[in-house]
Amino acid sequence: MFLYLSKLLPLFFYPLGLASLSLVVALITLRKHPRIATTAIVLSLILLLFCSNGWVAKYLVRSLEWQNIPPAQLPNAEAIVVLGGATKSAFPPRPSVDLSEQGDRVIYAAQLYRQKKAPFIILSGGRVDWRGSGSSESADMADILTSLGIPSEALIQEPDSLNTYENAVNVKKILESRGIRQVLLVTSALHMPRSLKIFQRQGMDIIPAPTDFLVSEGELQELGNTPKAAILNLLPDTYNLHQFTSALKEYIGSFIYWLRGWL
Repeated sequence: MFLYLSKLLPLFFYPLGLASLSLVVALITLRKHPRIATTAIVLSLILLLFCSNGWVAKYLVRSLEWQNIPPAQLPNAEAIVVLGGATKSAFPPRPSVDLSEQGDRVIYAAQLYRQKKAPFIILSGGRVDWRGSGSSESADMADILTSLGIPSEALIQEPDSLNTYENAVNVKKILESRGIRQVLLVTSALHMPRSLKIFQRQGMDIIPAPTDFLVSEGELQELGNTPKAAILNLLPDTYNLHQFTSALKEYIGSFIYWLRGWL
């Protein structure tokens, strides 16, 4: 039940959900209470314009992504842990497993392994039942990594976790069973602050290895390189709205996990 609520309830706090709800209120009150309807429409417009401009979206994303900037040279560890959410299962018409927007996690893990940063890669991620039958995220990631030449004996799958807290709990069991103490944690930079706290709360020795950065120094500089750029980045854009929502999702997730005592 928590899984369903954690996925559905926050929708009412996201810009698109709030704007849609406000427009429904406007539609219902338009005839009998025009002032309420007008206020609801204005609220929806302000919400969408504010949350979909580049300045707000990118700086909100940066507030999370830049918390754990990795050093130029990551230290070695005993294993690399990769969190799920990086693949799309091989449902037709896909000929094979595809990488999702967060697929950099898998590629980065392969790069770290080839750099001999750790001898094992632990792949953590199950499959949410409402997304249909199919292989687990850990199995999908294993398929991608073996296709890249990573030996299967170097891969350890954890196919049962359905959220970040379960990732941490289940990975801890694997580490304890194998006597592994220190690991590199690979996930998207946006997801790293919450993930790092959860894993550390479980008592694990974690070295953050974030990837999939949405905002770089160059992109921040481009926001106001010229007066035209500064103005254009104030205009609504669906990708900016997506970035804002992704960052807000992490903040809401951290708050919910804190309430549960997981952080």
